[in-house]
Amino acid sequence: TTTPEYSWWWGKRINDNIPISSQEDARPIEKHPQVVSSELEIIKQDFKKRSSELRNKIEQLEEEKMRLGLDVDIHKLEAEKLRQGKNNAGEDLDSLKMDYKKLRLSIRTTGLDARA
Repeated sequence: TTTPEYSWWWGKRINDNIPISSQEDARPIEKHPQVVSSELEIIKQDFKKRSSELRNKIEQLEEEKMRLGLDVDIHKLEAEKLRQGKNNAGEDLDSLKMDYKKLRLSIRTTGLDARA
């Protein structure tokens, strides 16, 4: 047989790792689903809010990407125009040099060259 003190001690399980819930902390079983569902609802709302924020951020980044792509296209076109302008200027310079040489040759052959 056991003493009442031992029974009380055994029931309380002092220094034991097995938790025993007290009646103060215990909720009726009907309230557990309400607590869980309200916690799930909070998590669901947080998820929806974060999802919406991320969706907006993605849209902003896509718009920025499109703007940057357009900027790149504009810069490419400007660079191509500059290249073409440089090529045209080079061709014009070559043409002027040829015209100058022809003019000098013409001056020499006609005897108008004062230095000759």
